[in-house]
Amino acid sequence: MQVRAARRLSPSFLRVTFTGPDLDRFADNGYDQRIKLVLPLPGRPGVHLPGGVDWYTHWRALPEDERCPLRTYTVRAVRPHLSEVDIDLVLHGDSGPAGRWALRARPGDEAGLLGPDAGYHGDHGGIEFRPPAAGRLLLAGDETAVPAISAILERLPLDARGQVLLEVPDRADVLPVVAPPGVTVDWLARDGGGHGSRLLPAVASAARRLLSRTGGLPAGPNSHVGIDANVDVDADRTPLWEVPTPTAPVPVYAWLAGEAGVIRALRRHLVTERGMDRRAVAFMGYWRLGRVDPA
Repeated sequence: MQVRAARRLSPSFLRVTFTGPDLDRFADNGYDQRIKLVLPLPGRPGVHLPGGVDWYTHWRALPEDERCPLRTYTVRAVRPHLSEVDIDLVLHGDSGPAGRWALRARPGDEAGLLGPDAGYHGDHGGIEFRPPAAGRLLLAGDETAVPAISAILERLPLDARGQVLLEVPDRADVLPVVAPPGVTVDWLARDGGGHGSRLLPAVASAARRLLSRTGGLPAGPNSHVGIDANVDVDADRTPLWEVPTPTAPVPVYAWLAGEAGVIRALRRHLVTERGMDRRAVAFMGYWRLGRVDPA
């Protein structure tokens, strides 16, 4: 596919519109549909991935200078009738292949996309938002979760109720979102603060309010204090990705995504301190502070 347009939405967000001959068959599944963006190697035209069922294993085995960078993103919008797909990218400097490519993206640039085929009638996978039929929602994340949460909000039923908390680097990064009347959306600008500095206390406060309104489980003995970001935040030992599917209504369903250490602290607070059923807390470490995304 090729870049049709690249539009700066804010200091930290870039929307890239892709077009290509296969994108009329791209499935418009909404929510937090996960896809892979394949980027060209520096100084080389086009993109290439191994074929076959074991393509990913073969891709990992390639020498680094022959392996096109592969990065995970969320679909922001799909327009099959125009053969277009939008992806919102977070700009975080020139430190990695995705950042370098995004800063220089121009119409006509080539890239690859691995995503759901509308012609396949089975489960496409890649959607982690699986709320129960009833209850309130608590959606929280940093800037890397903004595209996913924005897309989720657009697909929620009109009678949905809950709280959304979005931590972004700068107050100029607040973007327009569409949400049901019963869902409150709060943007939390770090303005130079550390990752999680605004999100951690905001989630603690929101959880307390939501659980008290729904008659959820009582808070734990330490729940009157904020979340300790230094407790249980070693996200390097095991993959930080757990997406349960509640089989019965729960008072509050939480969906958390962002920097792995912050997300682990949030999950620990909700389950251990607030007493939420772990089957009602979906949490995903989208990235790790100081580490390169291994794709």
